[in-house]
Amino acid sequence: MVFRCQRDSWARQFTTRVVSCRAAELRPEGGGEPVRGFQVVLEDTILFPEGGGQPDDRGLIGDVPVLRVTRRGPEAVHFVPAALEPGAEVQLSLDWERRFDHMQQHSGQHLISAVAEQMLGFKTTSWELGRQRSVIELDTPLVTAEQVEALEKSVNEKIRDRVPVTVRELAADDPEVETVRSRGLPDDHVGPVRVVDIKGIDSNLCCGTHVSNLSDLQIIKLLGVEKGKKNKTNLVFLAGNRVLKSIEQSHSTEKALTSLLKNGPGEHVEAVKRLQSSVKLLQKNNLNLLRDIAVLIAQDFKSKPAPKQLFVLHRKEGDSEFMNIIANEIGTEETLLFLTVGDEKEAGLFLLAGPVEPVENLGPRVAELLGGKGAGKRGRFQGKAAKMSRRGEVQALLQEFISHQNPGA
Repeated sequence: MVFRCQRDSWARQFTTRVVSCRAAELRPEGGGEPVRGFQVVLEDTILFPEGGGQPDDRGLIGDVPVLRVTRRGPEAVHFVPAALEPGAEVQLSLDWERRFDHMQQHSGQHLISAVAEQMLGFKTTSWELGRQRSVIELDTPLVTAEQVEALEKSVNEKIRDRVPVTVRELAADDPEVETVRSRGLPDDHVGPVRVVDIKGIDSNLCCGTHVSNLSDLQIIKLLGVEKGKKNKTNLVFLAGNRVLKSIEQSHSTEKALTSLLKNGPGEHVEAVKRLQSSVKLLQKNNLNLLRDIAVLIAQDFKSKPAPKQLFVLHRKEGDSEFMNIIANEIGTEETLLFLTVGDEKEAGLFLLAGPVEPVENLGPRVAELLGGKGAGKRGRFQGKAAKMSRRGEVQALLQEFISHQNPGA
């Protein structure tokens, strides 16, 4: 079946009737618990069901939001959170901003694919209309920067030439279908097939929604290429309003960097490189200082006339290396060490070090008290802690253990 959305991609409202409504569940795209609702089939629809690389539309049936539209054979199935009465007349409203974006990206893909094949000999094997950017998979292992530049120039020239885009319907057994560029029809396809023609440039079998003139695309920006599957190259692009949004975002970023770096856009890269060099030097100096502090802390403990069997230390600044240096300097044959680093109110790191058997027995309990996870071997048990404020409980546990080991102490 060819739906109203495919015959008139510009229709934003439409009156139709409910054919059926049945209880169902929808699994969210990002995962999570299924959403309970209803699958509704209408006599016809202006909401495009996902297909041909194009995502589905959003909109309203009356005042009920449509959360997903899928194709089931000749039917478009609308998933909604509330039941609708079969036979009832309903008003459909389309989320036009989402639809027009999809029209621009899809027609843009047809144009890029056609010109890439004609000009460079690269066939399109698949494509994806993403939320932020779209990707065309080209049947070639390499696309040069010069080829990308030439391709971008050519497609934008055709946009400026205001080339018409038309849609025709053909019977599935029409001989002309064999002459039209296509990646094949779905196995459950029924009814006529649609041919999208870009005058003088391309004819392609397609179920999606499209602009009526290349000028509706406004502009196409090729962002470059990425390595694809074996012997394939992914060409990344933006079309229409996505290009304008990208420029707006880049300009906002440029203004913010100008304010922060106190120089013009042309000097941003060099300014950031200088900052990176400074940060690396500071990090190196800070690491050296932490190492020196760790050694001094250990030497101070060892210099005391009667070393204790338990050594406890917390420091806001530090890392795993800092704690391990202290443990190495003090030695863990006789002393049990409990070391932590990190903010009191946030997550941090811990190290329990000492004789092998006590550490193996106490390590998991220490991690549990600190609300964290850890692992250990050869007298070291370390990991991440989510509840640094419970260090006192760990210290009490360790002190109790030592008391039991030395009842006369």
